[in-house]
Amino acid sequence: MDTIGASTSDLDVDFGGSTTAGIKPINQDAFAAHQPSAYERTHKGVAVAIADGLSCSERSAEASQLSVTHFIEDYYSTPDTWSVKHSVSRVLNALNTWLVHHGSTSYGSNSFATTFSAAVFKSTSVHLFHIGDSRIYRYRNGLLEQLTQDHSLHQGGGKPILTNAIGTNLHLQVDYLCEDIQKNDLFLLTTDGIHDFLGHKEITQLVAQPTHSLETQAQKIINYALNRGSHDNLSCLLVRIKAIPAEDIDETHRKLAHYIIPPVLEPGMSIDGYQVIEVLYQGTRSHLYRVRHKGETADKVLKAPSENYADDPQYLEAFIREQWIGRRIKHPHVMGEYTRPGNTRFLYNLSEYIEGQDLRQWMYDNPSPTIEQVRLIIEQIASALRAFQRMSMIHRDLKPENVMIDHHGQVKLIDFGTVQVSGLDEINSPLKEEYPVGSVNYIAPEYLLNEPGLFRSDIFSLGVITYEMLSGKLPYKEPNHKNSAPKKYDQWRYIPISNFRKDIPLWIEATLKKATSPRPRYRYDALSEFIHDMRVPNQAEIQKLEKAPLIERNPTEFWQILCLFLILLLLWQSFS
Repeated sequence: MDTIGASTSDLDVDFGGSTTAGIKPINQDAFAAHQPSAYERTHKGVAVAIADGLSCSERSAEASQLSVTHFIEDYYSTPDTWSVKHSVSRVLNALNTWLVHHGSTSYGSNSFATTFSAAVFKSTSVHLFHIGDSRIYRYRNGLLEQLTQDHSLHQGGGKPILTNAIGTNLHLQVDYLCEDIQKNDLFLLTTDGIHDFLGHKEITQLVAQPTHSLETQAQKIINYALNRGSHDNLSCLLVRIKAIPAEDIDETHRKLAHYIIPPVLEPGMSIDGYQVIEVLYQGTRSHLYRVRHKGETADKVLKAPSENYADDPQYLEAFIREQWIGRRIKHPHVMGEYTRPGNTRFLYNLSEYIEGQDLRQWMYDNPSPTIEQVRLIIEQIASALRAFQRMSMIHRDLKPENVMIDHHGQVKLIDFGTVQVSGLDEINSPLKEEYPVGSVNYIAPEYLLNEPGLFRSDIFSLGVITYEMLSGKLPYKEPNHKNSAPKKYDQWRYIPISNFRKDIPLWIEATLKKATSPRPRYRYDALSEFIHDMRVPNQAEIQKLEKAPLIERNPTEFWQILCLFLILLLLWQSFS
């Protein structure tokens, strides 16, 4: 299995904890921690959690235990393409819904309620999630810092009143914080049976004292709180950072250089049992072959990097990432990827063979398509893009050359080398993109302005493709290269499609203008909205276009009228 973004110096975390009922008959506290495999540690991180069931809750002990165990199990079941924040948000919302539902129907209101705090250590960061008055501290270089804030209300000199907990309300409010981690950092997760009876200075002194193990140290903190009069349940979980990923460019290059780039192949030649039937493409960046494995009936496409990029680790990592991404997207409109033999020494990708043509060739063959022909194609592209969005991915290189159409009219989206993956972006790597990715004619303006891309970035690209399919032209002036593209949003000047096709209705014009708006916030919020407006006139957008000044609706016509006016003015002055 290829590991994307993993370093030779992996994250190494040690943890240990202790919990006790104290003087109470029942322990309503719980904590959990998971030491995952090397692959999970890279892509999902190390997750820990602590919970303190509410005393007024009838099933508080069950609530706290369920919360920490289900959180760990469900978090590691989310796709590794998702970011930590997205994964935890989905898990906590589902957990909260379950607790609220069962608490209100089976045992009475709020019978399953608990505080909850969790930390996910991934790459060089820790992601903190907090609900209630359990706490997370960080001890670094002799200083103790409380990273979470208690959700409680102080009234007079009595015990603070808890204002937030999981399992009490369907609308869950979670504090989120992302902090860097360093080697030898020590994180403490405690319940109020400890920090309500020990001051900041006392906790600092206790964690500063070396002990045989973290479990021993956690028990020592609990005993100290008991001696100080704690009359509540007590739980303490300690997490020490033993090592964090620190990979330099040379280490990355050596890792990628483990593979051999195949030589240029010819029909009849074989590699790992795959015989070349046809050379599909040979370029400066890659080579594509139609291959067939003995014993298999279906042909595949073998894509190999060019030897020109043997010393380019950024390109090689993107090449590996392409197959990693493709294997995680299972959709009828996304090209299927296959796993190459695990014992291979060669670097190449395997994908399904699509017999047909790319969208560029289709546009050459259909210079004046009907609106319905265009709709049928872009609806399939949008369906593929939604599959990427569900996995927290942005394609970023949507263009006609990356859209295949088979002989049955079915669309397949290809080329995943530049796909942005939320989960991978959190992994520390020295291979950062120095330039915007994607084709300059289809890339969203925010990328060219060095701003982060969003799902709306792919909507822009799809809007440009739709415009070009209908007109054969682009909605903006074509720059010679990326460096000549406009440097500000207001420098992008939309060219009305009516300049090229008079039969395009105004409501389609309004739809295309919104989809290709230079500023992301003015585009459609969702692909479904764009697809809907391509079939049903959006009166609000039509009125907006009709009320816009002529210079915005049709800049060409505006300047033509202005030039004509100036000519007439000059003629009048010359004869007066």
